[in-house]
Amino acid sequence: MSTSVIPATTDSIAQALEARDPLESISILYRILEDPSSSSEALRIKEQVITNLSDLLRQEKRAEELCNLLTQLRPFFSLIPKAKTAKIVRGIIDSVAKIPGTSDLQISLCKEMVEWTRAEKRTFLRQRVEARLAALLMENKEYTEALSLLSNLIKEVRRLDDKLLLVDIDLLESKLHFSLRNLPKAKAALTAARTAANAIYVPPAQQGAIDLQSGILHAEEKDYKTAYSYFFEAFEAFNALEDPRAVFSLKYMLLCKIMVHQADDVAGIISSKAGLQYVGPELDAMKAVADAHAKRSLKFFETALQAYRAQLEDDPIVHRHLSSLYDTLLEQNLCRLIEPFVRVEISHIAELIELPVDHVEKKLSQMILDKKFAGTLDQGAGCLIIFDDPKVDAIFPATLETISNIGKVVDSLYVRG
Repeated sequence: MSTSVIPATTDSIAQALEARDPLESISILYRILEDPSSSSEALRIKEQVITNLSDLLRQEKRAEELCNLLTQLRPFFSLIPKAKTAKIVRGIIDSVAKIPGTSDLQISLCKEMVEWTRAEKRTFLRQRVEARLAALLMENKEYTEALSLLSNLIKEVRRLDDKLLLVDIDLLESKLHFSLRNLPKAKAALTAARTAANAIYVPPAQQGAIDLQSGILHAEEKDYKTAYSYFFEAFEAFNALEDPRAVFSLKYMLLCKIMVHQADDVAGIISSKAGLQYVGPELDAMKAVADAHAKRSLKFFETALQAYRAQLEDDPIVHRHLSSLYDTLLEQNLCRLIEPFVRVEISHIAELIELPVDHVEKKLSQMILDKKFAGTLDQGAGCLIIFDDPKVDAIFPATLETISNIGKVVDSLYVRG
């Protein structure tokens, strides 16, 4: 491979793009960057070269080279404005992020860039790279480190009153606290993000992300109707931008419909004009759950959970709500089945409900402890014995109330005396 320098001109870029294979294009673009010229035209050409080179390296999935490119470009960054440097650095980090399986590499790259920006006193860029690093740490479930980084960053950004970055950081903090199951702090951070967003123009994608997080928090509080309206707003924003998050907003809309026992509406939403664009495993999974819920069938519910494990079990938001729905359905079905019996074999109930015996036995013991019905399990005989509901005698609470009132009368007489 020739290593001679190629002058930074538009013809050189055209030559690189017309090359027969990507490896040759990458080689030519590297040689253009080596041109020592620092004229305004040469710098402009080199910026274009960096964009083309990062795109090619991303397509070739050469993440390590993208990281090395950022290190090689540091002398070039001293020749161009700080705003352009920030744009290039964030663009290359975004390119690395688009290559699958590079989360650890992204974290190390961001940490390296934070050190460099701190040494170069590039505050604007450092804050944005730190916000990106906190998001990556959260995705990697390194919550303590992410929270520590965010708390320092929030104080700094609030002092500078950078509203747009503040919206990003507050929203990220809300997601982080939600992951840690700290709902009050998640809601407080989201309110702070909304307050900052109201003071400035927020891009539609960012507004969609705020609405999506609002929907998730309302769903967590079992306020599914309000959650549905937020998911709908998020879906409209992402759908207009053709953002991949649109399908998740739609999925959570369907989840809300199922949770408020309006499973019949699910098929209508999926077959609507907007829904048809996103037909795929995510929506098929929700349709299977809706069908199982409409039929009150635990067997269909179990089948749906097994067939769409990635879409239902691996999505923590859907999984949490469906677990609650499954428990409710199971309890309702078991109460209906045991109602006619005084003594019944657990295997017979398991056969009727079409679930494993050990699973049914565990649930029945839990229901007895939760006082959902009065009974006991005879494990030696493998039977469930159901008792009549004990009738509460009204005389005891009435007697206690009378004694309490007499006590008050005696006390008042003592006071008068």
